[in-house]
Amino acid sequence: MADILERIPNPFWRSTQAAVMGASATGILAAGLLGLAKIDDGLLHRLTLYGSLVGAGAGAVFGLVGVKPRLPETRVQPQASTTWQDWRNFVVERKVPESQEITSFYLKPLDGGALPGFVPGQFLTIRLPIPGQPRPVIRTYSLSDYADDPAHYRLSIKREGPPKDRDVPPGVASHFMHDQVQAGSIIEAKPPAGKFVLDVLSPRPAVLISNGVGITPMISMAKAVSQRNPARPLWFLHGARDGSYHAFRDEVGAIAAQTPSLKVHYCYSRPRPDDASHYHSTGYVDAELIQTLLPVAPADADYFLCGSPSFMDSLRSGLMALGVPPQQIRFESFAKAAPTAKAAVDPAAVNSAAVDPIGAAATAEVVFAKSGKTATWTPADGTLLEFAEDQGLEPDYSCRAGICLTCMCRLESGEVAYEEPPTGTPEPGSVLICVSKPQTAQVVLDL
Repeated sequence: MADILERIPNPFWRSTQAAVMGASATGILAAGLLGLAKIDDGLLHRLTLYGSLVGAGAGAVFGLVGVKPRLPETRVQPQASTTWQDWRNFVVERKVPESQEITSFYLKPLDGGALPGFVPGQFLTIRLPIPGQPRPVIRTYSLSDYADDPAHYRLSIKREGPPKDRDVPPGVASHFMHDQVQAGSIIEAKPPAGKFVLDVLSPRPAVLISNGVGITPMISMAKAVSQRNPARPLWFLHGARDGSYHAFRDEVGAIAAQTPSLKVHYCYSRPRPDDASHYHSTGYVDAELIQTLLPVAPADADYFLCGSPSFMDSLRSGLMALGVPPQQIRFESFAKAAPTAKAAVDPAAVNSAAVDPIGAAATAEVVFAKSGKTATWTPADGTLLEFAEDQGLEPDYSCRAGICLTCMCRLESGEVAYEEPPTGTPEPGSVLICVSKPQTAQVVLDL
């Protein structure tokens, strides 16, 4: 009876049905018992009726207050995976200037689906259909925000000028983002990736050091520690020219205000009068400054560096001179330009059986399987990416430093040697052609 009544959600109808069932059950039971007692028929009918009424009343009360309706069964739809493959369309929700050079872009998935979380320090690879370019331009930018369950991704991009001492135009991608991309624009992106990451739950003191736009992954790291491990000793050191070039000053200040273990130090190389009280020292962030700020021995902390190549090279050398082991110095740089000219190679070395210091072959046959091209590679041809471009091919690439995985290519046969261990980890059976050279006499690439 209760099982049946639980299926009736309306309380009035459930009480009525319970009353009918109670009256019927009581009437049948009373008639049976009284019939065995051989009572006069008139009295039997009256007693049976009274019993039915009592049963109806009891059933009505039971159905109203004694039975909880069973909630209808709902089929839980399997959730789509929050990690996507290849490219996904994102819409620019907001565009916010952060400094004289840096602008933030808030991206939300166009399909309205969920976003996977990411490890602080990772980057996003985006693809831009820039007018006048022969193919979409691919670039990688650090994620500059953090949340365990992100509602958006934020990229903070510096408007790049032309490289020093090189007669080439300024950054085509950054200028396109600043000048052409607006709220409502659609941008393609791959899932977050990268190995320049902070172990948030580690108790070890950590020092985040940046200059310029290198501040972007450091904000992500600082926010993650503030939210998930606020007692961890953390130093945030940042260098800028002056206040107009200093992005996220207020945002970092807000993080520090709620995280007592986070210590902040700003160093301006050319401060303006208006910058008074907004910075802590004049000059540049270097190993000497770090040694004076840290209450622990330099070797007792982990270091994360992001900024201009010269800035990071100087810091790495200075930290190692202070006794910091190299494995405790992590760094990120997307600035590795393609060489402007091939290095001269001694023909005698090429004709010998010798290989170069990274283990590359003296010469190799490279087969580009998709394109149907075969050519002979020598050390003078540089990396496999450079060699492919020399053959008229147009492989995807971005960082040219073994970081972003954009150039990843399937290796159908043969082996390659890396100039240096890549930061990015290619999929099994694939290689990063931007930092690799043939190691065997023949290499077959899926290009």
